[in-house]
Amino acid sequence: MRVLMVRLGAMGDVLHALPAAATLKHSFPAAELVWVIEPRWKCLLEGNPFVDQVVEFDRRRLRGIRQAFRQLRSRRTELGIDFQGLVKSALVASAARPDRLYGYHRAQAREPLAAWFYSHPTRTRAAHIVDQHLELAAAAGARNRIVEFPLPPGRLEEPLPEGPFVLTSPLAGWESKQWPLEHYSVLAGRLYRELGVPLVVNGAPDAVDTLRRIDTAQIHVSSIEGLIDATRRASAVVGVDSGPLHLAAALLKPGVAIFGPTDPARNGPYGGSLQVLRSAAAPTTYKRAKTVDPSMAAITPAEVFERLRDVLPNSAAAPPARKGIHPQA
Repeated sequence: MRVLMVRLGAMGDVLHALPAAATLKHSFPAAELVWVIEPRWKCLLEGNPFVDQVVEFDRRRLRGIRQAFRQLRSRRTELGIDFQGLVKSALVASAARPDRLYGYHRAQAREPLAAWFYSHPTRTRAAHIVDQHLELAAAAGARNRIVEFPLPPGRLEEPLPEGPFVLTSPLAGWESKQWPLEHYSVLAGRLYRELGVPLVVNGAPDAVDTLRRIDTAQIHVSSIEGLIDATRRASAVVGVDSGPLHLAAALLKPGVAIFGPTDPARNGPYGGSLQVLRSAAAPTTYKRAKTVDPSMAAITPAEVFERLRDVLPNSAAAPPARKGIHPQA
């Protein structure tokens, strides 16, 4: 039996589908589980014990599309599941010509037209997207529910503080989901001044100029593998609704999740290790605005600092004599 799951990207969305993959493999242990994903996110599946084959779908190149379709049609596929709910992902799943194709009902799919491709459009009742994916897998016949987030170890790419540190990735796909950069500067100063704990700000190479706007923080530029390693080493994490926050949740890191326009009941950190801060006046909207939402700015650095002080290890209770890397002035 061949089971095909489609979740092309992005980081947080791929992470949210990991328990569904574990559930499918546990439920069909003799089946070959194939995951179709965009090349950029393939590293998130490295060494995954529940995924037997990874098919890269490079939509930027005609050759990449043809190669993916050739792999998908190389043998019979009995079961296909589209966890993305886009016309694009539904077309990819359909390319494998599965005997049965499951996906979200048009009332729940991100693009309602995608549901026309499914032989079994499915409604789910759960609030959180992780649980919705698990319900979709169950509808396809997966009976052994397994909530696991297997992730690669990552690799050290840039120096990190030797002692406790707080990690943050301040940028998000939508600027409306971001916390003001000046708030990070205030938080960084207070963390180091009162607790002796540096704030490390992570981002991709093209984000360096933006990260430099955060005062008294150490800049950490990395790939996804470097982010995974830094997250594993961090004492605590501060994040917004973006892939790095969901990575921290998957690794059960303590810390603070700052939410505004998006609903933490659906998209919040899964697993309970991160405390969610959200203004009571925050409206729920998924419009991709290009300015920081006022509800995000309403969360103060003092609120975040108090939550972090509660979860940081006791060794960080007072400013120690520190060695190694210090925050940049």
